[in-house]
Amino acid sequence: MRLLNKDLRLQDVVLMYVTLLAALVVLLVAPYQAPSSVAPSRLPLPYSVPLDPAGQLQLSWNISYPRQEVYLELRAKELRHGVLLGMSDWGEVTNADLVLLWDDGQKSYFGDAWSDADGRVTLDNQQDYQLLEAHNSPKGFTLLFRRPFSTCDPHDYVIEALVLTALCSDWQEGTVHVIYAILDQPIYSLKQLNVSRLQTGVQRILLLRPDMPAPSLPPDVRSLEVLAPDIIIPNQETTYWCHTYLLPPNMPKNHIIMGHCMATFLTLRTQYESVVTAGNEAIVHHIEVFECSPQMDTVPQYNGPCDSKMKPPKLNFCRHVLAAWALGAEAFYYPSDAGLPLGGEGSSRFLRLEVHYHNPLLISGRRDSSGIRLWYTPSLRRFDAGIMELGLVYTPVMAVPPHQDSFPLTGYCTAACTRMALPPGGIHIFASQLHTHLAGRTVRTVLVRGGREVEVVQEDKHYSTHYQIIRILRKMVTVLPGDTLVTKCTYNTEDRNKPTVGGFGIMEEMCVNYVHYYPRTKLELCKSHVDLDYLQKYFSLINRFHGGEGCSCSQKTVEEEFASVSWDSFSEEVLSSLYTTSPITMHCNQSTAELFPGDWEKQKIPKVSEVLQRRPYPCELGQTAPWNTGPTEVQPDHNG
Repeated sequence: MRLLNKDLRLQDVVLMYVTLLAALVVLLVAPYQAPSSVAPSRLPLPYSVPLDPAGQLQLSWNISYPRQEVYLELRAKELRHGVLLGMSDWGEVTNADLVLLWDDGQKSYFGDAWSDADGRVTLDNQQDYQLLEAHNSPKGFTLLFRRPFSTCDPHDYVIEALVLTALCSDWQEGTVHVIYAILDQPIYSLKQLNVSRLQTGVQRILLLRPDMPAPSLPPDVRSLEVLAPDIIIPNQETTYWCHTYLLPPNMPKNHIIMGHCMATFLTLRTQYESVVTAGNEAIVHHIEVFECSPQMDTVPQYNGPCDSKMKPPKLNFCRHVLAAWALGAEAFYYPSDAGLPLGGEGSSRFLRLEVHYHNPLLISGRRDSSGIRLWYTPSLRRFDAGIMELGLVYTPVMAVPPHQDSFPLTGYCTAACTRMALPPGGIHIFASQLHTHLAGRTVRTVLVRGGREVEVVQEDKHYSTHYQIIRILRKMVTVLPGDTLVTKCTYNTEDRNKPTVGGFGIMEEMCVNYVHYYPRTKLELCKSHVDLDYLQKYFSLINRFHGGEGCSCSQKTVEEEFASVSWDSFSEEVLSSLYTTSPITMHCNQSTAELFPGDWEKQKIPKVSEVLQRRPYPCELGQTAPWNTGPTEVQPDHNG
């Protein structure tokens, strides 16, 4: 491969070759997230995801946490005149951080660029993407390049933030919205390129991953596959497909230890993984397996769209998440001394499989048997793992006004509840699944001890309801009796003319973090909502302010009261103040849905006197510099 910068002198070219060679040597010997048996002759790229539904573009990557850099390989089956890759807050093509390969009809160039609010593309004065390799082969065209997590360039996307804990610093892995496009025409000047006029797509991924090796499975491990039964994928862009699955009768207690997405999904006390039907890798978007309520003796068989009127109402009570996978996610492993119970007393024989198909090309006649493979073992581990719900109760008393750019709602798991329900040694959170509906934009759960933020459990500053996976934490979080867990969500309702209330409907909202932990306790739900009496005082105040006669709360539902509010800056600000200052009602619930003993009404909102601050990036300390000041000419190697 030959990399030439425009207008360089001969000695500059020689210096660049020497520098690049040295950089490659450093890359090959630096520590990466790969098995030690991998030969150092090629940079390992353990993570991969198809970008487009047709499978023309494939993105692979690796991360170096010590260097705070990400290494990306983009493979195109057919290059044409170039390719565009970018990152933006929620997948917008405007105000996006871009990296391009383009040709002007004679030569090809690689460069760092950005788009403005109208989609016009500008070459960045600070070139923060460094091209490492370019080559052609019968399988397509490949680009290998790298970029720091943060560049301190206002036009560049920040790949999440480094936060401080009381003990150490740690990275938070958030959703990255990757945009892409194939260039069909030569680009004679980037000033002529407008990304809004291109046929672009978006793919959501977790770019940062925990750097932990996969544990070995025990010799007696077994698998269970929960799969779609050879369905025909509907020729529509979005489909949620539901299928009920029945576990064997009298199944004894096992431990799920791993899960994996495959055409089949098996879970036992160890792990699970996805199983995706060959050829459907770019269409199967995400998969979840839910356990039905153990209180239900029967659940009707169903195989069809989740939004169908023919779906049995009982399936709405199959909400206990056992496994979740999304495009690009790896297999999910439980800690070596814990597993999720499957079978036995207190569990349900009924499971619900939910598969999200994203079919923008409207492909017809495609059959699918994707699902989740659960790996389990009859040799029970030391601890049962559990799943606990944090955040807000599903209730309309928590609402978001219309036309909001960023409206926060916060749910609490109070010190009184953890003091009552947790064992003396506390619990250890090892994974987390964030959840809102369509208006959710950010989610953050933080551990508070003694009024101080101690540790971020999970945070996603670019959350999308279309990308929900269980995320393994890089470091387990220990929650002790008397600790508080605060879960805050922000919502965008700029496109809505009516208030959005809390509830189960997709146009209603939730703010939830399903945390996976051990040892399992009786505490299954630790959530809150604003006290109803104070909310009624709000309705009365707002009605009087707008010339009404106060609140007729006994005659109207909460939904009707919110719908009758005249929304302006005053009513919006007072509601926000109400949610951050008024007493709350705690739901400190046991697995039987009964409250733990205690007075949970009109509780004071926990006070947080000290918040965590992020650590400076290397670029903020002057420790890094741009790779180049202009685009790089590309002359790829040709491999047979």
